Amino acid sequence: MMQEWTSILAAVRVGGWVIYPLTILAVVAIAIVFDRSYVFVRFGSLPSAPDIVPGGRLKSTAPQNAFRRIAAPWRPDVSTPLWLREAQAQSIASQVERDMSKGFWVLETIVTAAPLLGLLGTIVGMMHSFRLFGGSGLVDPGGVTGGVAQSLVATAIGLVVALFALFAFNYFSRRLERLMDELESFANERLCETRLAAHDAETRP
Repeated sequence: MMQEWTSILAAVRVGGWVIYPLTILAVVAIAIVFDRSYVFVRFGSLPSAPDIVPGGRLKSTAPQNAFRRIAAPWRPDVSTPLWLREAQAQSIASQVERDMSKGFWVLETIVTAAPLLGLLGTIVGMMHSFRLFGGSGLVDPGGVTGGVAQSLVATAIGLVVALFALFAFNYFSRRLERLMDELESFANERLCETRLAAHDAETRP
């Protein structure tokens, strides 16, 4: 196991200076994945038994929970017209979508930037090899293979970082779509309950 890690580190060192920006992109992508995972688990989960309490809030949920925020316009306040509540719910849903999608554009940028950096490393490595061929006298085989190895390692690491960011971006995008669908269904249920309550209040003698 130790020998394998040593081989990986040696291969990374061969990649040249391009490895450093690729490492930064990888660290940023990992940080975003951990951050968004926590946010979706902590604030994007529907309570097992949603129960509206006075004030339009949910029991046992954090104040930043998406479902608790979307439930706020449906608090028992007969003075607020229904159309205004719907507008408030739509505004809150848009804000929730923006909050939950923070960092998505960074992942999308890494998906594009990492392969380009790997390609840049490939070009630099091949230029190093061709420069040796263009010189006079004997060509150092170690220098040629070193340039080729640098190009291959840079390309491989760039693709790995891009694939990781791509999978993360697609997963969280799909998770956000599912969350918005659940919020819409949740808000529709609260809307129906509010309409029924308003109807009962009107028909009550």
